[in-house]
Amino acid sequence: MMWGYGDGPGWMWLLGLLLVAGIALLVVLIVRLSAGSGGGARGGPPGNGTPSGGTRAREILDERFAKGELTADQYREQLRVLDENR
Repeated sequence: MMWGYGDGPGWMWLLGLLLVAGIALLVVLIVRLSAGSGGGARGGPPGNGTPSGGTRAREILDERFAKGELTADQYREQLRVLDENR
């Protein structure tokens, strides 16, 4: 008598499927956690310390000025425009 061990249990495909789904879920979880750990304006739910649009625009302007993409006059002009829109 073989006791059902001849060709392997018929439910082993279910175990394999659950294993693959578990690994995929683990990969997705790791990717989300690593992407959300950047801090600052990116990563994290909205309303949880995320800067407003005006603040983010100011940060971008500061970065562009620091990189030398804008002259001092262009930077001041853009700041004035941002302040007018508040």
